[in-house]
Amino acid sequence: MNEELDNHIAKLRSKEKISQQELAEAIGVSRKTISTVETMRFVPSVIIALKLARHFNVRVEDIFTLNDDAENNAKLE
Repeated sequence: MNEELDNHIAKLRSKEKISQQELAEAIGVSRKTISTVETMRFVPSVIIALKLARHFNVRVEDIFTLNDDAENNAKLE
């Protein structure tokens, strides 16, 4: 089972038309933090994940998913 994390930060930023820098400032982190989370080189803390969800007004699960979620969902059907 591959439990690598995937995210939709770039899509959410694009929809809101904000830069990595603007998002970073809005949630109180560095632009580099946003970049490394967005490109999946860094797994964010729960605090950062919750701040992102609050900023975009979505659930954490709407931003972050495990790559094996589709496989698990198919097993439940």
